[in-house]
Amino acid sequence: MEPIIQLDRATKDYGGGRGVFDLSFAVGRGEVVGFLGANGAGKSVTMRLLMGFVRPGAGRVAIAGRDCFADRAAIQREVGYLPGELALPGDMTGRSFLAFVAGMRGTALPCRANALIDYFELDPSAKLRAMSKGTRQKVGIVAAFMHGPAVLLLDEPTSGLDLLMQRRFVELVRAEKRRGATILLSSHVLGEVEGTCDRALFVRSGRLTSEACAADLTLDATLEHLYGAEALRRRWGDAAEGRAAGNRSAAPSDSVDLGRSPASSERGGVR
Repeated sequence: MEPIIQLDRATKDYGGGRGVFDLSFAVGRGEVVGFLGANGAGKSVTMRLLMGFVRPGAGRVAIAGRDCFADRAAIQREVGYLPGELALPGDMTGRSFLAFVAGMRGTALPCRANALIDYFELDPSAKLRAMSKGTRQKVGIVAAFMHGPAVLLLDEPTSGLDLLMQRRFVELVRAEKRRGATILLSSHVLGEVEGTCDRALFVRSGRLTSEACAADLTLDATLEHLYGAEALRRRWGDAAEGRAAGNRSAAPSDSVDLGRSPASSERGGVR
């Protein structure tokens, strides 16, 4: 399978253990790959490297053979990108924002945008500041998908969506896969990964730790990949019991008779 998304020992070090380190993986043409990790694991940093928003300190990051930072203008124009945290201009309506994004890509608002607006039951006439989080997320999804991109980078794409819209999003990703799109999808929703992805990559503390077939993932297996087996063994009450045990060990082993002074106790008491 021809690799479309490629990272070769990519490193972006922000200090204090934050960033990504020696990250290497590839996503083949037409493949949908889940990119999973705990908060702060490096998922969003990886997406920003791929979009050319930041330059790697070491290693190579490429899409379709093009260096993501050197060719960032073309990458940002062509790739469908949905960031993990949407920052939208509140004084614009949904439709005016979508037209603005299309203009940044050098096109008019594509007809596909209207189909996506209808599919996600979005009212694009409202001001973005007046929209709920879920509605703003729909605007972001339409912006990412409306130009029919060959590559999609989706960071927590269903955040804020209700269950019906989450299901419709899964159906959309499946349709894009049938169209031949290459997709890297970051998510905390196991059903979303199982329903859309061919395989899943796991990142922890900025480093790739493991890979699994998405269809074989269970909740416990996913949690172990994300946090390690030790984290799964911890149960409610463990910390309280540990504190109680610590308090018991700190208490004096011999009690003092309150009816006598410590000095008399040490002498064996007054007869």
